Parts: sequence; structure tokens; C-alpha cells
Amino acid sequence: MNLNPAELLNPIFNFLDALIQDYGVYLYLVFVWLAMLMIGWIFSGGLQRKRPQGNSVSVIPGIIITMRPPIQPPPPIIGIEVDQTWDGDNETTD
Repeated sequence: MNLNPAELLNPIFNFLDALIQDYGVYLYLVFVWLAMLMIGWIFSGGLQRKRPQGNSVSVIPGIIITMRPPIQPPPPIIGIEVDQTWDGDNETTD
């Protein structure tokens, strides 16, 4: 028993070749009309999800802009003594 895919599918390919050779124009016309009907169905809302009837809630995403208070300077550090008596401009030179 030969399980080669080309050998197994050869009768199907021969059938499809004969079908296209005999009825190719008609198959083409059927597929074109089906495609146009499918496009019309899609444009009319055929792919939209069906919503349940009744109380439905719509969620609308939005951006909320809030004003922040101005940034305040940090509080002073307690516990460090600074010598404020030194004045670098009043140096005496001898």
C-alpha cells in the first residue's frame, strides 16, 4: 500500500481538473456572485456581534485631565546648626 500524498490525492486532482475544464466558466460566475453577496452582507453589518436586548450599558473610554497643585519646596532639615556669623566678604588682609 502506497501512502504517498501525491498518489493518494491524484484521483481528486484529476476530478477537479475535469470539473474546471468542463464547467470552469459557470464555477467562476457562481463564485463571483457569492463573493458579491458576501461583501454586501459584511457591509450591512453581518459580522457585528449581536447585542442582548434590554438594559445595555455602553462604556466610552475617555481621558481625564486633572490639575495638580504646584510643587512645594521640601521642609527644612531640623537638627543641623549652620554658622551664620561667618561672612566671606569681610576678610581682612594683613
